[in-house]
Amino acid sequence: MATGVVVDDEVASTFQGFKLQSAGFKLRYYIYEIVDKKTIKIEKSGDRSKTYEDFCADLPENDCRYGLIDLEFKSDDGRPTSKLVFITWNPDTGSIRNKMLYSGSKEAIKSALNGVGIHINATDRAELDLESSVLPVVKKFA
Repeated sequence: MATGVVVDDEVASTFQGFKLQSAGFKLRYYIYEIVDKKTIKIEKSGDRSKTYEDFCADLPENDCRYGLIDLEFKSDDGRPTSKLVFITWNPDTGSIRNKMLYSGSKEAIKSALNGVGIHINATDRAELDLESSVLPVVKKFA
């Protein structure tokens, strides 16, 4: 479902630096929002010292967002590793109009974030739980 929402050029350009952890892009995460029902832009970023819990705290309680996080964890065989994870935050408590807008515009941002293989949809805080919801999915790709 196309919504006519476009991705701001800054999203794609910062993603390349973030993916490679280049100078100036040594960050833990980005949170993206749709501005004026037209453009997906960067709303917030978290520096490298931030955690997954900080990322979750930066997501609004009752409004939709997209997020991209460089998630560090230990693989099943004990190796430290990290993966880029794209999260669609579409809370049940959000407005129907926004939930439809974010759902319909997800493909646009996914194509701008080329190379992110792990996509998670969350509709409540329990689905954001690191140990029970996110890590089991991410470890399949480790």
